[in-house]
Amino acid sequence: MTASLTTMTPEQAAWFQGTFARLVDNVDRAVMGKREIVSLVLSAMLSEGHVLLEDAPGTGKTSLAKAIAATVQGTSNRIQFTPDLLPSDVTGVTIYDQAAHRFEFHRGPIFASIVLADEINRASPKTQSALLEVMEESRVTVDGVTHEVGRPFLVIATQNPIEQAGTYKLPEAQLDRFLVKTSIGYPDLAVAERILAGAADRNPSASLPALITTGAVADMADLAATVHVESAVLRYVAQLAEATRTDPATRVGVSVRGSLAMVRIAKVWAAAQGRHFVIPDDVKDLAASVWTHRLVLDPEAEFSGTTPATVLNRVLETVAAPQARSAA
Repeated sequence: MTASLTTMTPEQAAWFQGTFARLVDNVDRAVMGKREIVSLVLSAMLSEGHVLLEDAPGTGKTSLAKAIAATVQGTSNRIQFTPDLLPSDVTGVTIYDQAAHRFEFHRGPIFASIVLADEINRASPKTQSALLEVMEESRVTVDGVTHEVGRPFLVIATQNPIEQAGTYKLPEAQLDRFLVKTSIGYPDLAVAERILAGAADRNPSASLPALITTGAVADMADLAATVHVESAVLRYVAQLAEATRTDPATRVGVSVRGSLAMVRIAKVWAAAQGRHFVIPDDVKDLAASVWTHRLVLDPEAEFSGTTPATVLNRVLETVAAPQARSAA
């Protein structure tokens, strides 16, 4: 199935919904009981954005990355970020081949369909910046030569919210480059029992069937980009973003990049539900995951107990949503 040159049709939306549901079902076999998180991460991938998971160890972050890579016939790499990690350890390095009498580029672990950047806040700001540059540009330039990372390209970065010693906080400008920030969290009791029952399988992702090629994933991303967004919905997104910037509790609100990110992922979210157009509820459903990490609070407001979620909820209640369209 390839993307239409115009806007997505109802038939294409139905196909997208069915394919997306099968992808979620497949990943859910390895990451049990987290369908909403799986849907969100897959939506970020199809929006050609990246994900920041702020979670405690042992919640399934690596399993999620491996399961998505297995499902889309992609490659996956895990980079353990440490204070001594160099930018070249992430992107790669040019080495002189004496036998061939030429310089050859040796690709770093960033060249994969799915990259798990584990504990990104433990690396130096210079190394963090190297990763975030690749995320933004989808390519690496070394010694004046550009190397494309390919499609799909999804970085799932993690940081531990508990241990802060020896870490480097991600600056707000770098946080803004993540399309989504969320957490997997611990499973409920019933799901935990199912996980324990299958404890003998140390790598459940290895047994997952590949459902779709990386080329087809790129086609799905192109198709999702053709989902229609009414001018009223675009205005609603812009009004919400402006309201976060003018709220008295914030120093920095949602940027233009954040608004564009919302539109991109809202298109995928709509298509995943079988619609070829975005409705205001898509924006509301995604607001917390796409926008909360982009807000910087005024210190006095933060000290008084205000949180980014508080500001966002206030904005969503204050700004009137346009009437949702009900038909094509």
